[in-house]
Amino acid sequence: MTSHPALARRLSLTTAIFLGLGSMIGAGLFAAFSPAARAAGNGLLIGLAVAALVATFNALSTAQLAAAMPQSGGTYVYGRRVLGEWWGFIAGWGFVIGKTASCAAMALTFAAAVSPAGWLRPVAVAAVAAITLINIAGVTRTARATQIIVVFVLAAIAVAVAGGISAAGGSASQLAGFVSDGSLWSGGAYGILQSAGLLFFAFAGYARVATLGEEVRDPARTIPRAIIVALAVCVGVYAVVAVVLLSVLGSSAVAGSASPVVALAASSGWPWVEWFVRAGAAAASLGALLALVAGVSRTVLAMSRGGDLPAWLSAVHPRFSTPHRAEATVGLVLVLLVSITDLRGVIAFSSFGVLVYYVIANISAWHQDASERRFGRLSPTLGAALCVVLVVTLPVSAIVTGVAVFAVGAVYRAVRLRGAPTD
Repeated sequence: MTSHPALARRLSLTTAIFLGLGSMIGAGLFAAFSPAARAAGNGLLIGLAVAALVATFNALSTAQLAAAMPQSGGTYVYGRRVLGEWWGFIAGWGFVIGKTASCAAMALTFAAAVSPAGWLRPVAVAAVAAITLINIAGVTRTARATQIIVVFVLAAIAVAVAGGISAAGGSASQLAGFVSDGSLWSGGAYGILQSAGLLFFAFAGYARVATLGEEVRDPARTIPRAIIVALAVCVGVYAVVAVVLLSVLGSSAVAGSASPVVALAASSGWPWVEWFVRAGAAAASLGALLALVAGVSRTVLAMSRGGDLPAWLSAVHPRFSTPHRAEATVGLVLVLLVSITDLRGVIAFSSFGVLVYYVIANISAWHQDASERRFGRLSPTLGAALCVVLVVTLPVSAIVTGVAVFAVGAVYRAVRLRGAPTD
């Protein structure tokens, strides 16, 4: 059996929590509410509750698996060990492809918030280059940068919410109106489930803690706690923002806005609030990009170790203890994507890949030995079933694209296996 250099365990519980928050707070908060409102109107509140429930089941399964197998790669590693190599490959392929696209979207979102006219793509390329270098320099630097960004983003969200409430006169009458008038259900069951699938994009960041499992201190205790705490904080923040958005702006305005949280800030009438929240949106995108690149590169590392990607990518830097070749390769792919591609429709596609990823995570948790199961078999059963429901209610274009991408991955692995030497 081939041995591989290990990554250093440098992450504490606090830093692991912030890495999870950095992946969740931002990518979804500033991007997912608008398409969710178009799908379900005020019913996005129910969709948010469904997405949070699915995320909770998935988080429990991920925590259980990560505690037993604290290695880089997340469900790619869990699926291979518990279910078989093909299951792990499908999970890893979906994660790498979907989240690489999400990384590009975050870089373009950041650039759109800060770049002057005509400089969108050069600024996005510069952001990718800077983030890649920070990640290569060490996971502790990634964690410190993420902590700073998350604190700033939470402050911006708090200001936006306060400004919106002030604009509404601090009254809860609008909230009482749309809760009692039946409009929560106006989107219908399909619209609500579709909004849940889109909003699930916002809760996928806790997977980043699992993909960094080889770098967490005392992983059997730290990983489950970090995942659960990060998810709980994120659910609370999203719920508050969703209620205030619908109360102050209304579902039509949320659906029609490119950035509903910025629009909420603008409604306050305080000029500095909108500026501050725009800066928070840019920081949120940058923070999500920072954590996403770290997670994708660790999955690339694991897949190269497993023989599903070139072995050259499995190198670990002798000084920084980071997968520098995987990091650099992900960065180069991102530079290409942000230079030539517009990924505005990435949310649904990303949700497809991530939901498939968690179907495999839940099935893996269900099949774990009884000695390793912490939450029984009901949780992964419900988690897998609900993930499948959300997958089939996503927009048809996302489903078709997702199936095509997984088919390409399957062909790639089949060809690679055929060319591999036999013992």
